Amino acid sequence: MSDIKRKTLSLADIKELLCAEVLVGEDKLHMPVKAGTASDLMSDMLTGYNDGVVLLTGLCNIQVIRTCVIADVAAVVLVRGKQPNEEMVNQALKHALPLLSSPFTMYTSCGRLFAKGLRGVEEKVSTLPHSR
Repeated sequence: MSDIKRKTLSLADIKELLCAEVLVGEDKLHMPVKAGTASDLMSDMLTGYNDGVVLLTGLCNIQVIRTCVIADVAAVVLVRGKQPNEEMVNQALKHALPLLSSPFTMYTSCGRLFAKGLRGVEEKVSTLPHSR
């Protein structure tokens, strides 16, 4: 299997691809994003390398922001059109964490970003199970 080709996207690219509304961080749309990840389980975000990563999640509470600050996540996209409450927006502002909302499902959002070259946090996939 050949190496997976990786592409860095800007937050503006992600906004466009996901038809997303920018809730916090309009001034950071030029920011490069190296990889993507998706999770509704915030404890999973604390186990990996997340520097320069965008998190796609359907979880819409203050714990998302707190976890992303600790995990050094670059930006958050809420899927399925989720809208954060005032406390979540205020914490994103306080920590200068870009926060967007996309109308797409998590599956569709991940697929759209992957199709444009944004890969997951793994460096490359060396082996995959083969179907027989």
